[in-house]
Amino acid sequence: MERQLAALLCRTSDRAGDAATGTRELAELLGARIIGTPGTPQALAFEDDLRRSRGCLLEAGGQVDDALDAGRMPILLAGECSICVATLPVVARHRPAARVLWLDAHADFNTPVTTASRHLAGMCLAGACGLWDTGFGAGLDPARVIMFGVRDVEGGERVALDRAGVYRLEQPAQLEGMELFVHIDLDVLDPEAHPASFPAPGGLAPEALLELLAYVDGAATIVGAEITSAAPGYARVAATAIAPLLA
Repeated sequence: MERQLAALLCRTSDRAGDAATGTRELAELLGARIIGTPGTPQALAFEDDLRRSRGCLLEAGGQVDDALDAGRMPILLAGECSICVATLPVVARHRPAARVLWLDAHADFNTPVTTASRHLAGMCLAGACGLWDTGFGAGLDPARVIMFGVRDVEGGERVALDRAGVYRLEQPAQLEGMELFVHIDLDVLDPEAHPASFPAPGGLAPEALLELLAYVDGAATIVGAEITSAAPGYARVAATAIAPLLA
């Protein structure tokens, strides 16, 4: 399937000054079409981010919508996981049978009731699953989310994950034959191999992520992917780890 590779530099919920830098470096290495310009990083509450970043989030959803509509595979790069409030509802609409393979150090499953930081990036998956209203729709059944590499989960999130029936992957063979949209926050990698804004020790080695994606590419059907949180200076590490998505 033809791939549609694009990178968003515009701000969604970026709190670190180098989020767009890492995205641009990875985009340039991969030859992705670059869209937008970096905004000013700010520590805003999720309500403010949803309002101020509405255009960027709509663009994220639009990129996935256009690609799937045209029968292409969207590969979207961005600075923050917050794009998923707009992308995953689109995936659920186009590909209702698809599951989301969530490769991330964090569950991002807080809601306005449970969040301590009020950071949109820590609430985005829960929003796409309809646990709270983002204004960008929902439609993703949380029972169709499969998590792997998640290791930093807050108490309220853990309860919500259990109640919603989000699945934790134990063996890659369980993915065989599935249709998958792959979400990768590169903080799923160990911070010693790839720095992260919110580091969580005990992550995957780049070689382990490469091996997992290579298996998934052969055993399942990948309908698209989003890759976020590329660290400046580590584009080659990231590109090598995600190479099976680009072949």
